[in-house]
Amino acid sequence: MKTRIALLSESGLPRPYAESKPLTIVEADLADPGPGEMRVKIAAAGLCHSDLSVINGDRHRDMPLALGHEASGVVDAVGEGVTRFATGDHIVLVFAASCGQCLPCAEGRPALCEPAVVAGGKGTLLSGAKRISVDGKEINHHIGVSVFSDYVVIDQGSAVKIGKDIPLDRAALLGCAVLTGAGAVLNSAGLKTGQSCAVVGLGGVGLSGLLGALAASAYPVIACDLAQDKRDFALELGAHHAVDPSDEDAIEQVKALTGGAGVDVAVELAGSARALRFAFDIAKRGGTAVTAGLPHPSQELSIPATLLTVTEKTVRGSYVGSCVPKRDIPRFAALMESGAMPIGKLMTHKIKLEDINEGFERLAAGEAIRQVIVFD
Repeated sequence: MKTRIALLSESGLPRPYAESKPLTIVEADLADPGPGEMRVKIAAAGLCHSDLSVINGDRHRDMPLALGHEASGVVDAVGEGVTRFATGDHIVLVFAASCGQCLPCAEGRPALCEPAVVAGGKGTLLSGAKRISVDGKEINHHIGVSVFSDYVVIDQGSAVKIGKDIPLDRAALLGCAVLTGAGAVLNSAGLKTGQSCAVVGLGGVGLSGLLGALAASAYPVIACDLAQDKRDFALELGAHHAVDPSDEDAIEQVKALTGGAGVDVAVELAGSARALRFAFDIAKRGGTAVTAGLPHPSQELSIPATLLTVTEKTVRGSYVGSCVPKRDIPRFAALMESGAMPIGKLMTHKIKLEDINEGFERLAAGEAIRQVIVFD
């Protein structure tokens, strides 16, 4: 069948993206789903810094590439052997597919699925196939989903079923921003009720982490970002305090807010090694610093080795929020619908697919939290 896709043929084009237009909306051929695969009509797709890092060249992907990784949709057709889904099901797409058979999957860590890592690097689905083509030329999938498109073909391990009563525009954010941000706080860091928590970096992922900390009744929750407007917004969402990490006494400010000790949990969601070092520094002795950000691969974290010994601090990475999507997406959806995690407040813009380059320029300029493409 035919579908529109947002095609990236070259990374690193100059800003403003509204003028250089790195993404081209083209008509593509979408093959039928193979065994274990299904076709999905995309309802809504979010614009994320992870997409932006491919557009600006920070993260390498083979071109040409059908971009996008955060979305919700409706199952349109299923291939042979698909048992968990049926036509008409509402789903959240998950950019980290799970084969269900490899050792990480067997250990309950599907975000680290080994075949999915290989397939993502090659621009294929889990089967090794590419289902998108333009003028007879195969197009690379973006980490198995390529959701800036009217329709996609995905492996069934790249989706989680949700209730049909959940608004699909909000549900799109569950697939990346919420999984990554709230998951980093609740799963990776293991935040407990009443513990103190700082969130460093207040984009869509960071604010999702902040909402996760508030839902867990953490106290105090300290919002950290260079931008005054983002700190102000975090306070509106319920953060107890806000700190500018660029202040000379920023570390002392955080310690003063926590009785002089520092926070139990500091979560870096800015995508910056400097922000991660700040998170480490504001964690208390015996505390935990978690990073789920994706800085440029050249950035490195430098910590005096003795500090790890004498402070007993833990530094932990978090990919897809250390989530088990089949468990966590329904859990976060329930928190969202109950009002405990008001994810809808993070949506600052709803746009059309044709406006995607303007949207990414807005994101690059820091003028949006979460923009969502809404499909007809």
